[in-house]
Amino acid sequence: MNSIIFLIDCPDRKGLVSSISTFFYELGFNIIHCQQYTDVQRNQYFMRLKLDMRTLQMSRKELEEKFSAFGATYKLNWSVHYSDYVQKVALLVTKAPHCLYDLLVRQQEGELQCEVPLIIGNHPTLEHIADKFRVPFYCLPVTPETRPQQEETMRKLLKQNHIDLVVLARYMQVLSKELVAEYAGRVINIHHAFLPAFQGASPYQQAYERGVKMIGATAHYANAELDEGPIIEQDVERVNHEQTIEELSRMGSDIERIVLARAVKAHLEHRIIVSGKRTIVFSTGV
Repeated sequence: MNSIIFLIDCPDRKGLVSSISTFFYELGFNIIHCQQYTDVQRNQYFMRLKLDMRTLQMSRKELEEKFSAFGATYKLNWSVHYSDYVQKVALLVTKAPHCLYDLLVRQQEGELQCEVPLIIGNHPTLEHIADKFRVPFYCLPVTPETRPQQEETMRKLLKQNHIDLVVLARYMQVLSKELVAEYAGRVINIHHAFLPAFQGASPYQQAYERGVKMIGATAHYANAELDEGPIIEQDVERVNHEQTIEELSRMGSDIERIVLARAVKAHLEHRIIVSGKRTIVFSTGV
């Protein structure tokens, strides 16, 4: 069943649910599901509303115009998403294959409802995986001298392919603040640590040396500050002193791919509202 999803946030007040529900009822919509959360400390209200698209009795433009006028009364921040639109996702990689392979398998099996028009890597190492899944691969090696030129090439590729979401699937280069701003809320990164901890290129070496008792991974939206964007998903696994660096790395890779897949799925299903430095992530299955 095709659906229409509204993501809404606004200052909390009495009667919001009733007013919003009445608005859609009077337009003839059937509400399939409604999820909501109130941040009492910040007096902020959040809603994810799912409508049956078959009950749409006007053009999409007219619906959006009507809701915009209605939303102005309640100072609503909102976005609308239609399930018959298939989002296009670009995967950025370096040399580690586990996240790339996992996302491509999930997409091929229909778990991730999206298209993957291209994969961009700063090394050719993973091109064979792209070939296996018949996805065009673009190798854009990055050095301090070539970084501006290569990022401009990347920007053109993203625009040419009408990319909706950029996933940094263990892409070990830092995107410019300008590119991140251009795709604000549409760049997801996987960090190989349970943030905030063990930043840098060798997190499992650091974890081993510190004798940690659990390791984890964090998926977050990228922003201007390295590894400081709003967190979408995290997970951990308990470890002990007997685990080697290699074992920690293998365990960490498993956590990374699972956490990244969950974050990408939540984004594709329009279950995330960014609120300042935080995210509201609504539950799965609806």
